[in-house]
Amino acid sequence: MTSTILLAIALPPGVLQFLPFVLIIGVFYLLLIRPNQKKQQTWQQMLNDLKAGDKVTTSGGIRGTILSIKEDAIQLRVPPDNIKIEVVKSAIASVTTEDAAK
Repeated sequence: MTSTILLAIALPPGVLQFLPFVLIIGVFYLLLIRPNQKKQQTWQQMLNDLKAGDKVTTSGGIRGTILSIKEDAIQLRVPPDNIKIEVVKSAIASVTTEDAAK
């Protein structure tokens, strides 16, 4: 209890009023902002690692195999009729290619 009193006496009165706001910002960063940044980085890395032959799923739910990759677009072959479509690279939600190493 004495350490709390000494801390309150040693700090200027304005600092104690801003301490809860600083703590709230820290909690928001740790619980919301940082995990979202890590998720964004892993998604961006997945997009950079795409190559022809990978099986992918788009954000619209279309599954296909990559035929070619351009700067901002990807050409997919969609079964069962082997239709070729072009989608924006950012529409790729996940890579579903099974790795042989697993």
